[in-house]
Amino acid sequence: MTGPPDRRAGGPVTVIPAEVDTLPEAVGRQLADGARFLALVARADPGGSTTLQVLVGRSKQVVIVQSRLRPQQRRFPTLTTLTPAAAWYEREVHDLFGLVPEGHHRLQPLVLPRAAAVAAPRPGAGGGPNRLVPDTTPPSPDVVGEGLFTIPYGPVRSGIFETVEYLVETYGEDIPAVRPRVHYKHRGLDWRFTDLDADDAVLLAERVEGVASVAHASAFCQALEALADVEVPRPAQLLRVVHAELERIANHLDSMLRHCEGAGQAVAYARLGTHKEQVQRLRAALCGHRFGRGVVVPGGVSGPPGCPLDDAMAAVSALERALRADVELLMATPSFLDRLRGTGRLDAELATSYGALGPVGRGSEAGPDVRLERPYGGYRALGFETVRVDAGDALGRQQVRVEEIRQGFHLVHQALDELDEDDPVADGRWRVPVASADGLTVGSVEAPQGELLYLVEVAGGRLVRVKPRCPSFHNLALFPAAFRGDILTDFVFIEASFGLSFAGVAG
Repeated sequence: MTGPPDRRAGGPVTVIPAEVDTLPEAVGRQLADGARFLALVARADPGGSTTLQVLVGRSKQVVIVQSRLRPQQRRFPTLTTLTPAAAWYEREVHDLFGLVPEGHHRLQPLVLPRAAAVAAPRPGAGGGPNRLVPDTTPPSPDVVGEGLFTIPYGPVRSGIFETVEYLVETYGEDIPAVRPRVHYKHRGLDWRFTDLDADDAVLLAERVEGVASVAHASAFCQALEALADVEVPRPAQLLRVVHAELERIANHLDSMLRHCEGAGQAVAYARLGTHKEQVQRLRAALCGHRFGRGVVVPGGVSGPPGCPLDDAMAAVSALERALRADVELLMATPSFLDRLRGTGRLDAELATSYGALGPVGRGSEAGPDVRLERPYGGYRALGFETVRVDAGDALGRQQVRVEEIRQGFHLVHQALDELDEDDPVADGRWRVPVASADGLTVGSVEAPQGELLYLVEVAGGRLVRVKPRCPSFHNLALFPAAFRGDILTDFVFIEASFGLSFAGVAG
């Protein structure tokens, strides 16, 4: 399948200035005009002022509504009256910059609880502290009543899990409230990018979320390529698609594996685990790394596939056939389906109001697919459709992943077929130079967990700001809402169905 040559992904964003007091009105006009809330972030400016930036998405474009707070101005009107999705972003801004969103319903610490008695400045401000003293005071419960108690689930759990603590409030089996605490994972990534050169920054981007290394590298590189107005060679774009889809398949299999483990499906767990391992080995054969690190670089990819294309296509076909057979058996097992059906329900209205992303959104017939909403790279010339189901429960989210695995193999086949049709390898096919260019832009890709954004600002030829916005951060705000009518034994299925990466949440 052939198509027109790919052009650069995205471009310099549109910035709309607004006074702080009128920020909700300015954002509200964008939302009323069909835009979608993406994120709220803050930036420390010289002289002690702070800039608030609200990212909203339109078809094929990202718009930033921007307000500047004076050095002594520490308050701004909340955006949660416009969209509940803003609540966690305002909590993050409060943790890192000390800004107070007036009207926020509950401004609890999120990514960095800090002892109130410590007078050191917030880490988001210039010249932040070298050491922070965390607040270890147990938070007050959300629900009170006779016989109700709180289970601190985590931050260390049995098995291989990322660090997170859930405060589960229950009076036996029902769960009236659950609160995630992710600050154990906070690494200060927003500031670690500053002043890095492009190659080193890509290495850091790959490690923001290890399970989505290709997605992070791609979003960051696309931002640099957009600023430089660079067209990435078509073969490199196609190879990026191959690695991105294999990464998606591996992540979706991981979610399904956790469902199998929770449901006691030992045979399915072993079979799907074998298939995931084969996917990781194929990724290593193609680029030398099981997680696809080192393959996506500014201007393209680091080189041609590490194995013959015929071998890669044969391996993909064999893996697809074996996996399809096992998934069909699993999805026809009543004892497995009964654990997912009706569990962790999110209705379409709730998912839409929060702007749920990835399989979490599309499992409730909501949410975008950036590959089609803001097409980029090789996806512009490859044929596929957005996968959505209307179930709204853990089973619906699993169904989305099953179909996206099938779709991912289809995209890998298309990309490898087109690579095979190209002329013999030449260096210029894989990477072109990307000169440093000043400006502000947003790179976006569809990561396995959903829409991933990189807000990148370059000034004087150096990175002055890189802010990743991970889909897990956006989706975790919905997690407590998924426990309506569910009980403790449903927890594992709800968590697995969300497929979250807490490294991407804590930053």
